[in-house]
Amino acid sequence: MLRVAMLSFWHVHARDYTRQALEHPDTQIAAAWDEEPERGRAQAEKLGVRFYDHLDELLAQSDIDAVIVDTPTNIHRDVMIAAAKAGKHIFTEKVIATTLHECNEIVAAVEQAGVKLTVSLPRLNAGYTQAIREILGKQQLGETTLVRVRLSHNGAIATADNPNGWLPAHFFNAQQCGGGAMIDLGCHPMYLTRLFLGLPESVSANYGYVTGREVEDNALVTLCYPNGAIGVVEAGFVNRFSPFTIEAHGTEGSLFFGTPESHLIIRSTQPGTPGGEQWHTIPQLPAELPGAFQQWVSHIQQGTTATENIQTAIDLSALMEAANISARSNQPVKLSSLQR
Repeated sequence: MLRVAMLSFWHVHARDYTRQALEHPDTQIAAAWDEEPERGRAQAEKLGVRFYDHLDELLAQSDIDAVIVDTPTNIHRDVMIAAAKAGKHIFTEKVIATTLHECNEIVAAVEQAGVKLTVSLPRLNAGYTQAIREILGKQQLGETTLVRVRLSHNGAIATADNPNGWLPAHFFNAQQCGGGAMIDLGCHPMYLTRLFLGLPESVSANYGYVTGREVEDNALVTLCYPNGAIGVVEAGFVNRFSPFTIEAHGTEGSLFFGTPESHLIIRSTQPGTPGGEQWHTIPQLPAELPGAFQQWVSHIQQGTTATENIQTAIDLSALMEAANISARSNQPVKLSSLQR
């Protein structure tokens, strides 16, 4: 049985990871720490576990095997490096860090300590992701020329019950979050676009501030590739009915998912690909892969490494850093210019 400590309840997904840790047959929550002690003590009391006022004291406990990190993004580096040096396996909310340099420091500490790291990138495991990846890998659309992925919700929009929107107020704190809609919700379309097209040469970003917060609530990023392909990543906190959408286009065909129904449709002139004369709905998507938390536990138990997950997360940090720099400078940013 793996004894897991919750490190902060800052992120909205902390409750999801708490539930997963409680439901997994091979894990149990044994302790908690929070950079806001009052919040952490309340959650620890609900869980019936000890709350530690000091992170170092918790990490010194020999009977704690692993940690789930849901701290503000700006302290990810210090928290995860300390956990790795203490020999604790790490499951973390995305992004690993707001800069590629800090991300690489964390990964280096993990590798040196020999602990297992997995990052929550849930849409990597979806059936639609597997299906689209296979279609593009087989070049069933010909040469891929454009991928667009959009994810948006209404978390910043005022309602009668939530005059500032339903997202926690700290999700609009630039220092803690490292950004707004793009670095939070935009992570998902960003890592999917990177999965389908690979790493771009340069990144250009435009951020909007519809509700006047200190972080963006409306964002668009374009990824440019040497072969002329373009990736379009869209995210927002100010859209009530915007569906999660993936579209991919190539020299011989196109596909769409979620416009708005969760169906994958394709049309291509490539031999052996359905939909030459009309749009074809793929009748059944692959089953979802095990979730990131389940994968993390398996890596710990089997002594394996989440190689693809970690590399995708490293690339995600680089892309987010480049997008933030581009939005500030109003010019494209080459990934090669980032400090490693």
